This record gives sequence, structure tokens and C-alpha cells, in this order.
Amino acid sequence: MKTEALARASVRALTPYQSARRLGGKGDVWLNANEYPCAVEFTLTQQTLNRYPECQPTALIERYAAYAGVKPGQVVVSRGADEGIELFIRAFCEPGQDAVLYCPPTYGMYSVSAETTGVECRTAPTLSDWQLDLAAIEQRLDGVKVVFVCSPNNPTGQLINPDALRALLVMTRDRAIVVIDEAYIEFCPQATLAGWLNDYPHLAILRTLSKAFALAGLRCGFTLANEEVINLLLKVIAPYPLSTPVADIAAQALSPAGIEAMRARVAETIENRRLLVDGLKAINDVEQVFTSETNYVLARFVDSGRLFKSLWDRGIILRDQSKQTSLSGCLRITVGTRAECLRVLDALRDQEGQ
Repeated sequence: MKTEALARASVRALTPYQSARRLGGKGDVWLNANEYPCAVEFTLTQQTLNRYPECQPTALIERYAAYAGVKPGQVVVSRGADEGIELFIRAFCEPGQDAVLYCPPTYGMYSVSAETTGVECRTAPTLSDWQLDLAAIEQRLDGVKVVFVCSPNNPTGQLINPDALRALLVMTRDRAIVVIDEAYIEFCPQATLAGWLNDYPHLAILRTLSKAFALAGLRCGFTLANEEVINLLLKVIAPYPLSTPVADIAAQALSPAGIEAMRARVAETIENRRLLVDGLKAINDVEQVFTSETNYVLARFVDSGRLFKSLWDRGIILRDQSKQTSLSGCLRITVGTRAECLRVLDALRDQEGQ
């Protein structure tokens, strides 16, 4: 017997999430993972590496709660928001019995996390404008325990209509947990649903330090929810989800100075996004540039496959989204430095008419 045959059938059949690093490439302009383009320096202050860390470091929880405008008892910290996704599936879904629902095109880890735990995945594809199809969601809700919605949505970049989100929360009350993925909320902070938690006991929100806080390599994410939900997640989380250095650096990033620096990075990114969007709109091979409230831009190209490979060969690594539902011909471009944005635009102009 081959060792592989011992694995669960669902794992043998699983197509793993194709992260930017798994897809590889050899470049010097990395615009495929929605990272901040420059490193931010930190110095470790905690030297107690001989001891296990707290499961939920008090200082970090208190700082994030203050930043997010919630109570400390409404926060869980985890190894990135990706672990937060898994916690909801493990806490609320019985394998082989319950289901999760998500609305493509959207982030791919909702399905991968469900499939690895033997939980059914259901989809309610979005409407032509990538807004929620509430009627389709309602038709598919029986047996669904967790609904994932990304807003701003990755990879499309737009916010989900708040009226639709309220309708979804009304529809799912006493039926399912609604998890709003706010990984990119720092680029449009006025749109957060954190202020809705008191009105909807089944609402939860995912956050991360990977994007605007420029700490993708730290792997630190947060879940905001009411205490009843938080206590359930704490039952299934690992005993020591964050290492001491991660908690140390994350707490520094959430200091008043750290938050001020993050907001300066956001302002810089938005300015560079404007430059990138304006430049893309002037290129003949670009059919459409979509509105973005994030640190990336989605655009539809006349020949996306050729352009993607051409830039790849020149060391400019973008993310091809053309195989996702309703995203034919679309490439996603992370907003890099001003110089990186100009290099992308120059490379695309060089390809015009070829």
C-alpha cells in the first residue's frame, strides 16, 4: 500500500491554495501578494524565549481592542486571519454534516479550509457587479453554519453594500455565523462593521496585520466577535498560537506610534494606487480598471495571458485571476512603491500593439 492511500480521501483530492510564494517566479518587482513593498524595522523587547507564551497575550489583546473600538473580551489573536477561518469551521461545523457558504469570486482559503476538515462548501456566486446575490444565498442556507464574506473583497477590490450585509445578517440570525473578512479595512476604515457587533450576536470579523501594518511575514491576525463566540473559538485554538517574538512585535505595531506609521503607509499606498489606476486607464490593452478600496487594483486586459507572461519574464510578478468566476482576462496588481507602479506601466506600454 502506498502511504498516500492512508490519507483522507478529501485531502488526496484537495487542490491546495495557490499562494503567491507557491506560485513562485523570479522577479524584483513582487506585486502578486498584496504586501506592503518595504520592510518595517522592529527590535525585540521580550527575551523570555525559555518560557511558553500566553495563549492570548494580554497587552496585545488590549491594544488591538482599543484600536478596533471593541472590548478585550471580543478579541482573539491567531496565526494570521487564515487560522481564524479554520477556527470558525472547527468550532461550528460538523464534518460530513454541516456546510460553509461563500460568494465567488473571492478569497480561496474559505473553501480550502473547509475541504481539509471534511466540511461541505457551497457557493452563491456574486451578481455581475460582484455584490451579494441575497436570493441565491437564502436558497442555499439550509445546513450552512458559517457564511464567509470578504469586504473589501479580494480580488475584486470593492466594498460589499452595507444594506446587503444587514439583510444577510437578518437572514442568518439564529441560523449561521456570518464572518466578514476585513483584511483590507485599513484602506477604507469608515466601512468596518465592528460597530455592528452589539446588534448582531452572530457577526464576526477577521482582521490582519499583514497588509496596512506591513507585517505579512509575522503571521498575526485577529477575530472580533461577541464574547459567546470568542469563548467557543478559544476552545479549539492551539494552546500557544503566537510565539513570543510575534506577540512582541505585534504589540509594538499597535502602539500609538505604530498606528500613526500605518496610517502614513495607507496614505502613501492610496496615492500610488491613484497613479497606477490613472496610468492603466490610458493603456490600450486595458479594457477596464475596477474601483478599488484596497492596496491592489484589478484590471481586465485584451490579452491577459500574454501580458502576464511578458511582465513575468521581465521580473514583474502579478497575480493572474482569469480562472476565477467572472474574472476572465483579469490581472490583480498590488500597489507597490511609486517606482514599481511606474515600472509596471512602462512595461505594459512597451507591449501595446504586439
